[in-house]
Amino acid sequence: MIYIDGENHIYGRLSSYIAKQLLNGEEVVIVNASKIVITGTKKFILEKFVHRRNIGSIRKGPYYPKTPDQIMRRSVGDMLPKKKTHGLEAFKRCKVFNEVPGSLKDVKFVKVDKALNQNSTGFITLGEISKILGEAQ
Repeated sequence: MIYIDGENHIYGRLSSYIAKQLLNGEEVVIVNASKIVITGTKKFILEKFVHRRNIGSIRKGPYYPKTPDQIMRRSVGDMLPKKKTHGLEAFKRCKVFNEVPGSLKDVKFVKVDKALNQNSTGFITLGEISKILGEAQ
C-alpha cells in the first residue's frame, strides 16, 4: 500500500503516476487533495473547469465533480481502462482524502519527486478551484 501526501504535487503528473501504480496492483491512498496544484494561469484553468461544469444538462450529464478529492479521483480514473475488469478493479483500489484522516495520523507519507511543483507562481490549488465551482471546503 502506498500513502501519498498530495501537498504541492502537480495534478496531471501525480495522476499518471498513481494510475501506473494502480495498474501494477498497488493500493494507493492520497491525502491533502485540496493542496494539489495545477500549473498555468488562474484565468485559463478556471475557464476550463467552469466550461466542463456547464457542458450538458442536469439530467443527462456529463457530471463533473466539485470537491477536490473527487476531482483528483476522476483524473486518475480517466487514465485507467475502466471498461475492462483489471482497470475497474484498479480504480477501486484508489482512495483520496481532502485532509489527513484520524486513522492515518501515524503513517509515513511518500512524496513523488517527478510530480513535485517547483514553481513559486503560476498555479492554483484544487481547494481554490473547488471553492470557485461552488463546493466550499
